Amino acid sequence: MVSKLKIYSDGGARGNPGPAAAAFMILSEDGTVLKSESKFLGKRTNNQAEYEALVAALESAMKLGVEVTCYLDSELVCKHLTGEYSVKNPELKLLWIKVQELKRCFKHVNFINVPRTNKVIQEVDEMVNKRLDAEV
Repeated sequence: MVSKLKIYSDGGARGNPGPAAAAFMILSEDGTVLKSESKFLGKRTNNQAEYEALVAALESAMKLGVEVTCYLDSELVCKHLTGEYSVKNPELKLLWIKVQELKRCFKHVNFINVPRTNKVIQEVDEMVNKRLDAEV
């Protein structure tokens, strides 16, 4: 088991709501890719897809590490998770609760908002779009 992990997750929908997909990459501290995955979600909003990507990543990371830093390009989701914004949307609240439950499986979890120009986020975004292209 690796001690510290970096998670990059992204979700997207074509239409809002519309066909959506989620993707993530889990990296070791030295940048080695330990796992990457994408999945089609069906009809979701962009924000739901962002949350579902993070949930899938955290579920996968439970078997791999004890501390995680999660990098997200969604400012809204990141600010929900750091407590800067309250979660008012009922569907997003359920996903927020799921993330809170998953956080308990780790010694430490940190959420960082990164720009869409981040190299790894761009790779994960490409995974989302390839999944959508294959499904839609």
